[in-house]
Amino acid sequence: MSNRLNTPNDMRAFWMPFTANRQFKKEPRLFVGAKDMHYQTHDGRQVLDGTAGLWCVNAGHCRPKITEAIREQAGELDYAPAFQLGHPKAFELANRLVDIAPEGMNHVLYTNSGSESVDTALKVALAYHRAKGDGSRFRLIGRERGYHGVNFGGISVGGIVSNRKMFGTLLTGVDHMPHTHLPEKNAFTRGQPEHGGDLASELERIVTLHDASTIAAVIVEPVAGSTGVLIPPKGYLQKLREICTKHGILLIFDEVITGFGRLGAPFAAQYFDVKPDIITTAKGLTNGVIPMGAVFVTSEIHDAFMNGPEHLIEFFHGYTYSGNPIASAAALGTLDTYKEEGLLTRAAELASYWEDGLHSLKDCPNVIDIRNIGLIGAIELSPIAGEPTKRAFSAFLKAYERGLLIRTTGDIIALSPPLIIEKHHIDELFDKLRGVLKHNI
Repeated sequence: MSNRLNTPNDMRAFWMPFTANRQFKKEPRLFVGAKDMHYQTHDGRQVLDGTAGLWCVNAGHCRPKITEAIREQAGELDYAPAFQLGHPKAFELANRLVDIAPEGMNHVLYTNSGSESVDTALKVALAYHRAKGDGSRFRLIGRERGYHGVNFGGISVGGIVSNRKMFGTLLTGVDHMPHTHLPEKNAFTRGQPEHGGDLASELERIVTLHDASTIAAVIVEPVAGSTGVLIPPKGYLQKLREICTKHGILLIFDEVITGFGRLGAPFAAQYFDVKPDIITTAKGLTNGVIPMGAVFVTSEIHDAFMNGPEHLIEFFHGYTYSGNPIASAAALGTLDTYKEEGLLTRAAELASYWEDGLHSLKDCPNVIDIRNIGLIGAIELSPIAGEPTKRAFSAFLKAYERGLLIRTTGDIIALSPPLIIEKHHIDELFDKLRGVLKHNI
C-alpha cells in the first residue's frame, strides 16, 4: 500500500465526527487494514479490537461470506429504486430478519443508520396513533442519559446533554424519565443491578402530568450503551412494559447496540423476555460493513396503515437507499455468518469468563465502578478534578499505544468486542487494560 494511502499529507478537509479534531490531526491514529479480531495501523502495528469497531463489527473484520456477497451483488445489481419498485434481496432479508426477531415482530422498514432507525420509529409511532383515530397522542418520552442517534428526533428523546445543548429547542412535546444509574447502591454489580427497578414508576408520574391520551410512545435502550453502559435494574423493563400497555402507549426498544447477539440472544427483547412494539436496529445488521438499519414493528402497527384505496401510498416515509441491493447482500452475508458460527448466542457462552476478567480490574487505581452484561462491559474512573473526561481519554490513548482499542464516554471505558472473541483474546484485552490503568494519571 502506498505511503499516500497510509499517511495522508493533508487532513484539513475532513471534519471528523465526535472527535477532538485538533488533537487527532497533530498525532493521527489511522487504521489501514483489519482481519478478524485485529486492526492494522498505518505504522504497521496490530491493535486488538475491544469495541467491535463502534459497537458494530459483531462477526469480526473482513469475513469472507460478507465480502463475497458484496462483491457478487456489486457486479449484478448495484442499485434499484425503493419507491414503487424493488429487488429480491430486500424481501429475502426482511423474511430472514423477522425469523430471528421476537415473536410478533413481523414487518421491517429499512434505513441507513441507527439515527435514521430512531427517527423512523418515532414517526411510525406518531402516525400509528393518527391512523387509529387517536391523533391527540403526540408526546414522546425518552430517558435521561439515553442515546438515540444524532438526528433531531433522536437528540430530542435522548438525554445526553452535550448532544442536545447546542441545537435549540428540538422537538416539542418531549419529556424524559430519570436514568437508572445508582452507583451508591449498585457499584461493581455483576449483571443486572438489584436496586432501581422502581424507577420505572416515574413513567406513571409523567402520565399523570400530561395524561396518557397525549403520549404516543416511550423509547429506551434496553442497555444504555453510548452513555457508559447502564444496565437495567431487575424488573425495570418489565414494569415499563406494564405501564405502557396499561395506558395504550407504544414501547420502543432502541437495539442499535444490543441487537444481533450482543447479550447472548439475537435481541435484548428476547434476553430480557420483554416484548416492545417497535425495535430499532443498525450496526450489527451488516457487521458495520455498509450503512444499513432496520426497524421492526408488530403486525398490529403495520396493519393499521393498510386501509383505503390500494393504489395510494400508506406511509409517506422512506429513503433513497432503503433496502439498497449491496447493503441487503451484506446483511444476508452477515446473517449467514452469524448462523453458521452460532454468533447470536455466543455471548451467553463467554459471558461468565468475560465478567470475571472485567471485574478482576476492580483493584486498579481510580476505578470506582465496573458493570457488565453479555459481552458488554464498563469501567468507570474517578474524574480528575476540574478536568472531566481527561482520565479516560488518557487511558484510550495509552491503550492504543499498547495495541488495544477501547471506547470512552465521559470518564467511562466501554468495551464490546466482536462476538468471535476467544478466551485468550479476553485475557490479552484485560492484561493490556490492567497495564494501562496501573499507570494512568
